[in-house]
Amino acid sequence: MFKLVRMKETSTPIKEPSKAFIKALHHLLRPLVRLLLHFQITYPSLGNILKQLYVDVAERDFKLEGKAQTDSRISLLTGIHRKDVKRLREVSEEAYVPSATASLGSQIIARWLSDPAYLNAEGLPIALPKSGDKGLSFDQLVKEVAKQDIRSRAVLDEWVRLGVAKMDDKDHVVLNNDAFVPKHGFDDKAFFFGKHLHDHISASAHNLTNGEPPQFDRGVFYNNLTTESIETLRELIEVQATALLVSVNKEAKALQIDDRGKEGANQRFNLGAYFWVEEQAPKKDVEGKKEADDEK
Repeated sequence: MFKLVRMKETSTPIKEPSKAFIKALHHLLRPLVRLLLHFQITYPSLGNILKQLYVDVAERDFKLEGKAQTDSRISLLTGIHRKDVKRLREVSEEAYVPSATASLGSQIIARWLSDPAYLNAEGLPIALPKSGDKGLSFDQLVKEVAKQDIRSRAVLDEWVRLGVAKMDDKDHVVLNNDAFVPKHGFDDKAFFFGKHLHDHISASAHNLTNGEPPQFDRGVFYNNLTTESIETLRELIEVQATALLVSVNKEAKALQIDDRGKEGANQRFNLGAYFWVEEQAPKKDVEGKKEADDEK
C-alpha cells in the first residue's frame, strides 16, 4: 500500500484537541519516552525542558502583529505561571553546537560526493591517497573545505574511528557507502537525531495546519511479511535510497554554487530516508474469541 500523507483539509483551531490528534500524539511520543527512560531522563527533568521550550516557542512563534509579547500572554498560551514565564524568558537558551565531525565532516563528505574531480566514471567517490604533491589527495580535499587550520590526519583518524572511512590495501582513503550516518560517535548521532526528526515533524505539522504550499511527506508501509521478505526490501531500500541521496546532494551542491550572491538565497532543505521494522502486535482478543466460537 502506498499512502500520500498530505493533509489539505484539516479543521481550524478548536477549543479541545480532537481525539484523533491526541491518539496520534500518544503514538508519536511513545518511542521518545522509551528513549528518555533508556537514558534515565525522568519526567521531572523532561518537564523542566518542556517548560523552557513552551515559553520560548510562545514568545517567538505566537506574537501578535504590532504588539509586544508579554509575560501574561505567554502564561495564557502555555498554562505556565507568570512568575515562571518571567524567569524563563531571562534565561538564554543554550544552542547545541554540533561537533567538528558533524559540521566540517558533513561538508567534506558533500564535496567528495558531488565534485566531479573526486568521482569516477560511474559517479562514485574515488579512493584518495592520504597526501601528495601531484594529483588529488585526502589532504587536498580537507584543505578545500576547511576554513580553519584543520589537519587532515585528525579528520581521517576520527573518520576511521567512526566508521565513516577506511584504508584500502594501497593505503588510500575510501569513503564508506553509509558515510551519511556515523556508526559510532554519540554526539554526532544525537545531533542528526534532533535535526532530522525536527524537520520531519515540521513538515508534517505544516501540512496538518494547512500550510502552503504543502510539504512532501509520503510513506510506504506493509504488514504480514516474513523476515526473508523484509531482508529483500532492506537491500532494495539501501541501494535506491542511497542513490537518491547522492543524486540530490550532487544537484543541490551545483545549485548552491550557482545561487551564491543572489538575492533571496536564504532557503534550506532537508531530505531524509528511514526504514523501520518491528514485529506486529498480536491480533485482538475479540478476533481470537470469534475464531474459537467458530470452531465450536
